[in-house]
Amino acid sequence: MMFESSLYDNATYLREYFSDRGISTYTVPPPPRPATSIARDQEAMAGYYERTSRMAHVAELIERLSAKHDARIKNLESMADRADQSIWHPFTQHQDRPKDSIITIDSAYGDFFQTYGAVESVGSTSSSTNESSISPDTTSLLKPAFDGSASWWTQGLGHGNPQLALAAAHASGRYGHVMFAGAVHEPALNLAETLLQHLDNPRLKKVFYTDNGSTGMEVAIKMALRAACVRYGWSPEDEVQILGLKGSYHGDTIGTMDCSEPSTYNKKVEWYRGRGHWFDFPQVKMRKGVWVVEPPEGMEAEFGPAITFESLDEVFQLEQRDSATYEAYITRELERLTQEEGEKFGALVMEPVILGAGGMLFADPLFQHTLARIVRSSSHLFSHSTSTPPSSSPSSATTDWAGLPLIHDEVFTGLYRLGRVTSSSFLRTHPDVSVHAKLLTGGLVPLCVTLASQSIFDAFLSGAKSDALLHGHSYTAHAVGCTVAETSLHQMSSMEARGAWDAFKASWRSDHHDSSPSTPSRADAAPAQPTPRSETAPTWSMWSRPFATALSHHPRVDSVTALGSVLAISLRDPAGAAGYSSTAANALRDALLAARDGWATHSRVLGNVLYLMASQTSSVETVRAVEARVLAAL
Repeated sequence: MMFESSLYDNATYLREYFSDRGISTYTVPPPPRPATSIARDQEAMAGYYERTSRMAHVAELIERLSAKHDARIKNLESMADRADQSIWHPFTQHQDRPKDSIITIDSAYGDFFQTYGAVESVGSTSSSTNESSISPDTTSLLKPAFDGSASWWTQGLGHGNPQLALAAAHASGRYGHVMFAGAVHEPALNLAETLLQHLDNPRLKKVFYTDNGSTGMEVAIKMALRAACVRYGWSPEDEVQILGLKGSYHGDTIGTMDCSEPSTYNKKVEWYRGRGHWFDFPQVKMRKGVWVVEPPEGMEAEFGPAITFESLDEVFQLEQRDSATYEAYITRELERLTQEEGEKFGALVMEPVILGAGGMLFADPLFQHTLARIVRSSSHLFSHSTSTPPSSSPSSATTDWAGLPLIHDEVFTGLYRLGRVTSSSFLRTHPDVSVHAKLLTGGLVPLCVTLASQSIFDAFLSGAKSDALLHGHSYTAHAVGCTVAETSLHQMSSMEARGAWDAFKASWRSDHHDSSPSTPSRADAAPAQPTPRSETAPTWSMWSRPFATALSHHPRVDSVTALGSVLAISLRDPAGAAGYSSTAANALRDALLAARDGWATHSRVLGNVLYLMASQTSSVETVRAVEARVLAAL
């Protein structure tokens, strides 16, 4: 709608412009100029409104707006049924799935979806949410729902983030997509340099671009296996496996599936072979208000009894904890696998601290730290050498890999998800290969980076093209994604610098003790420089300590994990089932989806575990409101 103007004639230009975009345009005469008195002005405007409202095309406009509104509602009403007919949803058993379980999302902003259909209201509508939501309104067909899965762990800077949208628009207008083989553009170069500096890992020197976490991990495995085979003289025909952790999951592609033990995700995939050995490990849990490091059931002889800690910080004070039991167990297992069974291994692959898809398993950081250290000091085992093992770990002064290349899968846990820029810093260990996605672009577009050390890169150098890393994607290093990623990293690092999360940290201050190391970290033997501040910073969560404690005392709850923006609630299963096949968390998920005070909480479950994730821009008020809903739903 616009005013007619014979002087500028904007209407003619805009009519042609919007016609190409399927948008109708309407004009009305301009209103009369202000009269000399209020009474005459009101009389003139009343006449103007009367004449204008009788114009035929104004009536047409009103009818068109009404028709558009009706069509929008009909579309929303039909979307779930149409989706059931035409869409194959991920991680879904479609047989006998109720159609009303499909949530129709009309839009999203900040921490909230605007949903239609599946979200039912309960309770009053007297309260409001924060600035990220729309004020609750019982007459609206749309209901806000807190994005409690952070949109499958991607959401870091809120839906509809204007800075990210503008960055994407600028790169789209300047580049669109340009091929990357043998070329470079500013967004890709800037992002690579930013990452190498930002991640604070002296080993990492090269950045390889892919499009998602699974493909980024595929590249990481290719890199590590080649480096190990070159160093130890193995041929492509040799069966080379990986070392990892039980419950780990590194992606949906065939190669990364083989890096995980048999599970619900992969054991029925026809090409799956499971090429590796996976260590079981003690887990960190809050139970009845106390932090516990608990051995796997039936492995008390290997790891000893459960150990309690006064604070989560104490769990991460690796220098002050005794690792002798872990060292003995890991060494025995490696000797058995390599010397007695003759297995060849090409990489150690770990998700630092929290294993996501496996059920939000919180691994004892001391176990992961010790596993990396022992592997790096055991070249004689992996090369099948009979020489005497080295007396100490490789020096941290070198960036060459030792024993096996160490891959850290930080697709989920990296880039401030756990409260620090990298989850590797919790382990005091610098990986040789590091993979990052999810929060990399703040939840806007797909992008993944695999960072590698110079020694890994050098394993692919030769005079033959066939020895190169022959891997790539049509949209490798796409300019839109790289520009958005750099903007996202800048926003999150700026938030950290200005103390944007201090209000969340305050809840955990009483849980803090002096976390300054009394002795050097042994991740890579005695460090050449003081331990970085990022590796000794107190632990904290956006989910409050009183809330986590209250949850841990609830009779339906077995244990709780809270770190950074991640909350995981492990529920007791009356049937005794555990893991992905359990349905113990479904009732809590469904209760949270029922709207209270005008908005709901959307969440995901992993068997008997319900997890919730805030974004890095969530307000304290919103997170505390979700906490109240969780307790009420329980």
